[in-house]
Amino acid sequence: LSLGEAKNLPTYPGPNKMRDCYCTVNLDQEEVFRTKIVEKSLCPFYGEDFYCEIPRTFRHLSFYIFDRDVFRRDSIIGKVAIQKEDLQKYHNRDTWFQLQHVDADSEVQGKVHLELRLSEVITDTGVVCHKLATRVLECQGLPIVNGQCDPYATVTLAGPSRQVLHLQGLPSEAKKTKVKKKTNNPHFDEVFYFEVTRPSSYNKKSHFDIEDVDEVDKMEIRVDLWNASNLKFGDEFLGELRLPLKFLRQSSSYEAWYFLQPRDNGNKSLKPDDLGSLRLNVVYTEDHVFSSDYYSPLRDLLLKSADVEPVSASAAHILGEVCREKQEAAIPLVRLFLHYGRIVPFISAIANAEVKRTQDPNTIFRGNSLTSKCIDETMKLAGMHYLQVTLKPIIDEICQVHKTCEIDPVKLKDGENLENNRENLRQYVDRIFTVITKSGVSCPTVMCDIFFSLRESAAKRFQGDLDVRYTAVSSFIFLRFFAPAILSPNLFQLTPHHPDPQTSRTLTLISKTIQTLGSLSKSKSANFKESYMATFYDYFNEQKYADAVKNFLDLISSSGRKDHKSIEQPILLKEGFMIKRAQGRKRFGMKNFKKRWFRLTNHEFTYQKSKGDHPLCSIPIENILAVERLEEESFKMKNMFQVIQPERRVLYIQANNCVEAKDWIDILTKVSQCNKKRLTVYHPSAYLNGHWLCCKATADNTPGCTPCTGGLPANIQLDIDGDRETERIYSLFNLYMPKLEKMQAIPVLLLSVEACGSKSVYDGPEEEEYSTFIIDDPKETYKTLKLIIEGVGTLEQEHAQYKRDKFKKTKYGSQEHPIGDKSFQTYIRQQSEISAHSI
Repeated sequence: LSLGEAKNLPTYPGPNKMRDCYCTVNLDQEEVFRTKIVEKSLCPFYGEDFYCEIPRTFRHLSFYIFDRDVFRRDSIIGKVAIQKEDLQKYHNRDTWFQLQHVDADSEVQGKVHLELRLSEVITDTGVVCHKLATRVLECQGLPIVNGQCDPYATVTLAGPSRQVLHLQGLPSEAKKTKVKKKTNNPHFDEVFYFEVTRPSSYNKKSHFDIEDVDEVDKMEIRVDLWNASNLKFGDEFLGELRLPLKFLRQSSSYEAWYFLQPRDNGNKSLKPDDLGSLRLNVVYTEDHVFSSDYYSPLRDLLLKSADVEPVSASAAHILGEVCREKQEAAIPLVRLFLHYGRIVPFISAIANAEVKRTQDPNTIFRGNSLTSKCIDETMKLAGMHYLQVTLKPIIDEICQVHKTCEIDPVKLKDGENLENNRENLRQYVDRIFTVITKSGVSCPTVMCDIFFSLRESAAKRFQGDLDVRYTAVSSFIFLRFFAPAILSPNLFQLTPHHPDPQTSRTLTLISKTIQTLGSLSKSKSANFKESYMATFYDYFNEQKYADAVKNFLDLISSSGRKDHKSIEQPILLKEGFMIKRAQGRKRFGMKNFKKRWFRLTNHEFTYQKSKGDHPLCSIPIENILAVERLEEESFKMKNMFQVIQPERRVLYIQANNCVEAKDWIDILTKVSQCNKKRLTVYHPSAYLNGHWLCCKATADNTPGCTPCTGGLPANIQLDIDGDRETERIYSLFNLYMPKLEKMQAIPVLLLSVEACGSKSVYDGPEEEEYSTFIIDDPKETYKTLKLIIEGVGTLEQEHAQYKRDKFKKTKYGSQEHPIGDKSFQTYIRQQSEISAHSI
């Protein structure tokens, strides 16, 4: 998600009129991200990006604009809610959305399971009446309101002859279930009876007379879900369901799941333009992945790419040629090759081919080629912790201290001194340059191996240029790794939010200087269009800076470098507030939940009362034997997980939301994956009241009853789902199948014309986009294209068959597809059309 900006927000009803606004990202009603607060603005600019794997099903992706209030609860200005099935409409393009009005009655999520039964009852006097039994079985996925959810349901039968009065928000005839405490998945299983028709003579042929039938058709059963509140404002509305009884005329009983709906209370909403608008860019992907054996032919073909001669005839290279954007191909390719430990030979092969085609050493790796995009993506995956340990401390200081560093005389503010600003900036550049050039020993091994390959290819190609072995590497490590991370630290997880304008300007000036220092350009001042930058750069025109860069580049691109696993200073991996349950025995045997500041390094996992305090508890990484989710039933709390230690000692922790919980579980599992005594089984529930809730075993040291999930491996090369990446590559090939089929005809054409046999680039029709692609060997290219098309065609058939089978087995109104699921209704309509067409 890219959260851009809001505009034309309504003015504050006070003399100032300005607002202090922030934006939240929600999966349904669960907040998973919050931007910084932009003060005193009606057109706040956020410029923040957020990425996450979505760990659960959802119906709406929602964005709320809040106005901060220091003395009261922050007020909601408006929202944008995008249905899951509509996300593809806005995929990867900037869109302005009108903010919609928000009220408690419209904020709904979750589903309810109902059973209805209409039956005849013979009274003692021999007459017949009709009764409706409404069974409220359970609900799932209700929202958590103000940190808790104590739900109950009310059931009402309404019709034209029944005047349903409302007292304090509830119908007077409403029948109410028991309140279920601390759960958003309540099990009610309660039945309520209603008299539907007036008593009539039993000798009638039909169940209802004409008058009865008309009345039944107009009746509806209404189920409302509420959150029992202790506040004086009353209980909170969670959603409702209205069902007309006429569908029971065909079947006297009916049982199904339904999505809860907003309350239709006839309130007039504000005009869309009353609340302003929000600019968003959403990139949403959803992968449907088969088991591994389905992907073997395509996966094997891709993994052989590094060994294909020439590499331009390989499947991976062809993917880069057919995709409209090289980045599209680079992301899944890099992840796949990393997963199978083949990234270095693959990048070496495509880089070597690109170097051979490069004519000028000054332009080496400067284009947006497949090689450049693949190396960028590898550095992003493998180098994130390297950036954290190298740059984060100094970036944090720059963001917090706010020293003025503006050196453009035109942009100086009143009272600022140019020389003082230059000195502030010089000190920052010097410190960042030093930490970078002394960080070579921490550079990840996979990056070093790639840099060694680049260096060797460049030196061999341009033997007369002694500097090319450095510029080939610096064009990546400085130009495409460190400089962008300094410029936009929030995109590299160095800061949680986009920096303020003054800090952003400081980081821009530092990034420009570091980029130029690392380029080893012969005429440094000429690199700057601005004269003030050229003047400032004179501070760094000493030979010691060039020597430091070369020494650093030599170290990170040397062959046979050892992997330095023993790091003296611990690296901070993650920190933040969570709620934990005391794991030690208190004096009176009590255990309670408390909010603590958690901190994870590559050495230990600790918590303390507040950030910066002395740790109350420290768990060495080698003592983490498993990290697993905890079932909600244990403590009636969501987003809980457990850290299991020796002697079955368990720390129970609750994260703030589902995304945070997944992040903590993943990183704790990753950092402890190589521990020798890791468990293979665990208890998914807690040990309470003398027994394990999951398996009912009474001894607290009973071995686990469920296999451990294994989680993410410690090695970055395995921290990826290879089948999912192959599925993504299949999807890309399938998307560009017309281009592949056109490509397949070209090698045949080239082979048939002897004079064109050595042609290396095919220029397609001028009007066709991205029509130039490389063919070094027509015969090998044709062979690979044929295998790709066959493999993609087979997978396409498997997907089509799976959809047909799923369509036959799926029931509308089931737990997986409740009534009211618009995306499933659309799916049913599409499948029906496909089936009719095939018949």
